[in-house]
Amino acid sequence: MGTDKYKRGMAVRREVLGDEYVDRATKNATAFSKPLQDLVAENCWGEIWTREVLSRRTRSLVTIAFLAALKAPAELRAHVLGALRNGCSVEEIQEVLLQSAVYCGIPAGIDAFRAAREVIEEWQAK
Repeated sequence: MGTDKYKRGMAVRREVLGDEYVDRATKNATAFSKPLQDLVAENCWGEIWTREVLSRRTRSLVTIAFLAALKAPAELRAHVLGALRNGCSVEEIQEVLLQSAVYCGIPAGIDAFRAAREVIEEWQAK
């Protein structure tokens, strides 16, 4: 895709998630999954993450809460890394996950904490 929205989306996606993550996601795309990668880049990142009303920190924390609710640990890991890269503290991520556990259910909270802990420990080991 070559639209401006796609290009802006890929730039923000790289800033938030890092080149390594984005390169892996795009490299692993197949003819079947590439349309989804394009949709994500253009609409999630190019349409929503480029809006200026909410800061990237706020968007990261909100996204973590949504992913905890959806029980989506793989995406949650990516967005915990993004939140750390966006300047969120471990304590802020912890608070969002605690609130998510109460409102989304303890099993969802346990899975979210487990996924987040892996990313945070790796981040802190650097």
